[in-house]
Amino acid sequence: MEPTLARTGRKATPVFLHEEDEATLKAWLRAGKTEVRHQERARIILAAASGMSNLQIAEELHTRKARVSQWRTRYAKMGIQGLADAPRPGRSVLYGIEAEKRILTQLDAPPPKGYSAWNGKLLAQALTDIPPDQVWRVLRRHGIQLQRRRSWCISTDPQFAQKAADVVGFYLDPPDGAVVLSVDEKPSIQALERAQGFLRLPNGKALVGFSHEYKRHGTTTLFAALNVATGLVKAGHFQRKSRREFLLFMNEVIRDYPGKEIHVILDNFSTHKPKIDLWNAAHPEVRFHYTPTHASWLNQVEIWFSILTRSALRRSFTSTKQVVQAIDDFIAVYNQHATPFEWKKRLVHPSKPKARYGDLCK
Repeated sequence: MEPTLARTGRKATPVFLHEEDEATLKAWLRAGKTEVRHQERARIILAAASGMSNLQIAEELHTRKARVSQWRTRYAKMGIQGLADAPRPGRSVLYGIEAEKRILTQLDAPPPKGYSAWNGKLLAQALTDIPPDQVWRVLRRHGIQLQRRRSWCISTDPQFAQKAADVVGFYLDPPDGAVVLSVDEKPSIQALERAQGFLRLPNGKALVGFSHEYKRHGTTTLFAALNVATGLVKAGHFQRKSRREFLLFMNEVIRDYPGKEIHVILDNFSTHKPKIDLWNAAHPEVRFHYTPTHASWLNQVEIWFSILTRSALRRSFTSTKQVVQAIDDFIAVYNQHATPFEWKKRLVHPSKPKARYGDLCK
């Protein structure tokens, strides 16, 4: 198809419409997702190519004659690419990377006298020329929540790698025919008596909760041994957590595995380590393996303690006897369907705190 020349008045810019451009413009009009502004520009060019004047097109499309002339001229100079919007510079950036660095660096400085921590308003006052809204915007961008407080426990054990590898090795590849036990104590479990139950609200809704007022009825200490291979748990209840109670509990535990090689994973609590050589000599089948210092999270029984707390200990007790009974009842039910924890992390590293805020922009 030969290009056509349409003149819309003496001063109108001539429009040469090729077959490919015509098909594209008509496709814009058929497409349901084409923006209204592009549909209008397509109609202007198609109408101009058919011989209509700028005034006629403006009246038909209910727009201004100057607008028709603008897109007609741009198409004549640049083709269909001229119908796209010209790039716009946008609003200038008021607070760039330098302002962001100043905000993050200020977080590393001590807060003003009388305050224990920074907040957005204090940061803005210290920086003087950055408003609080911008401060909070930067903090949100970096995921910094000043009201949140985190804690950490860094292992400084010089033999961390060797001890961690020893413990993880028993989880991933235990010795054939041997028993691997994860042992620890949960001391000072309180028997707290408090009101609990349903609370009816004025709007008709009901909440389950408990009163903040409580009465103490003593404490008890739980020793637990988790069989890493089966997930079964054996428990012992004592008033204290001394070495004597620990060895009494171990005597009960190893009695369940006669003639077996037993490997026991423990933390570095003093009760577990010194002055038990005589007991070790009397039980050569038992070998103790200690987690690195400040790394008791490598001991799987800690996971089970968390399950026990959530499942059985968040209730009201009127005596330590009730606490002991609740723990024993839970263990009896738990052991019926016990499964071992699946340890997947082959490499472990000592935890460490995050970098200082000012380092985020470096």
